[in-house]
Amino acid sequence: MKNKKAYYGIHLLLIAGVFVFSVGCKNNIEKKGSKEIAATEISAEEQLYRPNFHFTPKANWMNDPNGMFYFNGTYHLYYQYYPDGNVWGPMHWGHATSTNMIAWEEEPIAIYPDDLGLIFSGSAVVDVNNTSGFGKDGIVPIVAMYTYHNMKGEQAGDLDFQTQAIAYSLDEGMTWVKYDKNPVIPNSGIKDFRDPKVIWDVDHSKWIMTLAAGDKVLFYSSLNLREWILESSFGAAFGQHDGMWECPDLFPIKVSGQDETKWVLLVSINPAAPNGGSGTQYFVGDFDGQKFTLDTDFKQQLQQDRAVWLDYGRDNYAGVTWSNIPKKDGRKLFIGWMSNWEYARDVPTETWRSAMTIPRELKLKKNEKEFVLSSAPVSELSKYVSKTIVKETLTVNNQKTIITQSEIDLSRVRIQLEMNHLKSDKYDFTFQNSFGDRLSFGIDNIKKQYYLNRQNSGKVTFSDKFANTISKAPIKNPSNMLKIEVLVDKTSIEVFYNDGETIMTEIFFPNEPFEAFSINTSDAALILENIKIEEFQLN
Repeated sequence: MKNKKAYYGIHLLLIAGVFVFSVGCKNNIEKKGSKEIAATEISAEEQLYRPNFHFTPKANWMNDPNGMFYFNGTYHLYYQYYPDGNVWGPMHWGHATSTNMIAWEEEPIAIYPDDLGLIFSGSAVVDVNNTSGFGKDGIVPIVAMYTYHNMKGEQAGDLDFQTQAIAYSLDEGMTWVKYDKNPVIPNSGIKDFRDPKVIWDVDHSKWIMTLAAGDKVLFYSSLNLREWILESSFGAAFGQHDGMWECPDLFPIKVSGQDETKWVLLVSINPAAPNGGSGTQYFVGDFDGQKFTLDTDFKQQLQQDRAVWLDYGRDNYAGVTWSNIPKKDGRKLFIGWMSNWEYARDVPTETWRSAMTIPRELKLKKNEKEFVLSSAPVSELSKYVSKTIVKETLTVNNQKTIITQSEIDLSRVRIQLEMNHLKSDKYDFTFQNSFGDRLSFGIDNIKKQYYLNRQNSGKVTFSDKFANTISKAPIKNPSNMLKIEVLVDKTSIEVFYNDGETIMTEIFFPNEPFEAFSINTSDAALILENIKIEEFQLN
């Protein structure tokens, strides 16, 4: 499918076909034999592909994270969900809860479609001061804002088929009441008018909403979450524009090691990501309560690169941050959808479709005059380490097996290591199995690139877009030293270079679990240092 808009359009015109497909998949399983055979097939899929420590729904389709907030010790994750099939269909808000962002419990569906439309992406805030007036008897209301997508309007060729609406919860996000005066923001004729992300602007004492509108964003303000004023727009002259802008997120963040706060604007775009399909760009600047203005140094970055990307892998999309994180915590916490609209509907899982990235802490760094929005797995992941192997140093001598499946389970692992005295050479790390599947990543210091290669990683032919390229990322500040952190969870790899200054996230589908992790290089003098390998166990 060329892009998400087209994808939506086809499915909205052929909703009946979605239901037929869903039933057909179930029937196909039945036809293969007995119920026991069907159960065996599902069990095999679960064992090989169901993630160990990344969130995925028990069944059916999932995409964008929505409405994330923290309240009374619980993290809430909502997400785009189709409960009746494993392909995109009429959107609901699914719901999961966690006390630590790692071990999730799937909850009942939170928000259902109605006569006003499907329930597209949005956000949720904890209205501590009851500015909305929805709170009763001292109960703090949670207010969600989402996009209504009216199918009939789209099918009729109207431009105003997307509007913004709100709902509130008086039981900490478990059940929701839709506002009886929805929509709160009508559409004046913008075809793609969607994905409201709401924050409380402490400095200006008002709610700020960032909304995607075609290939730019709009900023609105409100004092009560019900009545909204359009303040300004941003983006027409900056960033990547060869696709539709989606799922924006605006937030303040301190510059690491400096007494300075900047505002970061995340904007997902599909297609036109650096390695094809879906991706997320970001902007750094200042916000005065009305307008977002690019930082002068960041504007120069854009003049050089056109767009600056959060993740250079192909499978981190539509990510946004949690709201209401306590001040004493102070982290900016993020999660993304771990797939790509080029092939998301085609991946070789039947029971469920797609997972989320590992939750990440975002930090804003400044290297000379360049800003970098780095990512690192949340510290809570360490609570689930069940086994640790430490190797202080390892001499490579061109090729070396670093660890094998006999030593640690490579389907649920974190690998950390350091490389020093790097040369103008290529350093290739590989996961492999006896079936011949290979998943490689590494550093090409000749071309000044990081890379991630899943072309021979297992099942790749389900889409002609899945393994058509080797993903690449520029090495911005070449050095003879490098820190690497790698997370592998059955069907996903997340590579963090130099404390997450460059990230590459991708999914893959091996025919059997990987059995060894090794490195190949022509640098005969290479020594790997501070090697730490951890296995995770949630149950």
